[in-house]
Order: sequence, then structure tokens, then C-alpha cells
Amino acid sequence: MRFDVVTIFPEMFDSVLGTSILKRAQKAKKISVRFHNPRDKARDKHHTVDDTPYGGGPGMVMKVEPIVRTLAAISRRRKSRVILLSAKGQRLNQKTVRDLRNHYNQLILVCGHYEGVDERVLDYIDEEISIGDYVLTGGELGAMVVIDAVSRLLPGVLGKDESSHDESHSTEGYLEYPQYTRPATFRGKKVPEVLLSGNHKLIEDWRKKHSHRRTLNTRTLSS
Repeated sequence: MRFDVVTIFPEMFDSVLGTSILKRAQKAKKISVRFHNPRDKARDKHHTVDDTPYGGGPGMVMKVEPIVRTLAAISRRRKSRVILLSAKGQRLNQKTVRDLRNHYNQLILVCGHYEGVDERVLDYIDEEISIGDYVLTGGELGAMVVIDAVSRLLPGVLGKDESSHDESHSTEGYLEYPQYTRPATFRGKKVPEVLLSGNHKLIEDWRKKHSHRRTLNTRTLSS
């Protein structure tokens, strides 16, 4: 999977991509991440990428020309998708993550900043995605989330591919069941006996029950 990130702050990604699973995924060539700075496509001497909004208002808006020129310069694979990280986009969920992983081999992630992007940028975007109903200072954190969520579903990225199968949101929309590890007792609180029994059917039933209970206690299942 190839990720092309359009951002004026590529250095924000250093720590996320330079550690742990994503670092190993790049080294193993399971994913590649490239950065494209719209400032490089701005044609004025100051490399300006933002301007005041027409009609007035606070803040600055990212200009259309540098972003569109940047997108035009990115080499495209046949199965590519251009995504704008935006507070007004569709909320990201595990189904969307699976769809992106299953249907595309290149994701071009456009990171807005300031008060957003010129509306005409949307003519060059396939989809707008939001990682939640709140506002961030830019799309970079959202792009990191998309890269991480999609990458971990690729074969060979996790230590065991089945690690992603029973996680929260991966099975019928339910949250993951409670997990325990050693020691069996900590400050008087014990691991449930069923998990120590070795009876795989009882363990599976227990996990399913507690997965449903946790979901009903914290979330409303979509119909």
C-alpha cells in the first residue's frame, strides 16, 4: 500500500512513522509513505499557500492552486483514492478502513490547515473523512490515523494477522471483550476463572457475552 500525504508540515509524521509497527511495515516494504508539500508548488517568491477568505472572517484559508498542482504532480496507481481530512467529512469507522484496504493500493491524503481549504479543492477530491466530531488544527493527525488503521490490516504488518480479527469494531460492530495477562491475581483482583480453564468453547462464549455487554454499556449499535 502506498500513502501519499499532501501536507505543509511533513515533519509532524516523523515520530509516528519512525517507531513500532509502522516503522517495521515500511522496512518490510508492506507500506510506503511519501510527502508532498504544497509550498513547493506555490509560484510566488514567498511560497504562499494560504490567504484571507472572501467575504471576511477570522483566520486563513488554504489556496486552491498549490494543492491542485501538488495533486497533479503525484504519480497515480490504477486503484488510487484522494481523501481530504476534514472536520465536515464522513466519520471514519472500521468498515471504511476495511474498504480502503480492500479496494485501493494508493491513498492520497490531503491535510487541510488553518480555517480549511478553498472549496474548489473538492473538485479534485474523491472523499472527505473526519476522525471524529471535533476540530483539530490541521489534517495531519487525521492522516496519521488513516495510515495506522489501514496499514495494520495489511497482510504481514501485524505479528499475527489474526490479531486484528477480534478487535473492537471488527466483529459485527461490537467492542472487544476484556483482556487479561499475568499475573493471575493483582491486588486481590483475579482473572476470571473461565479464561484459565483451557475450555475454548466456554472462553469463546464468555468473550462474546462480555463483548456484547461492553458495547451495550458504552455504545449504541447501528441497526
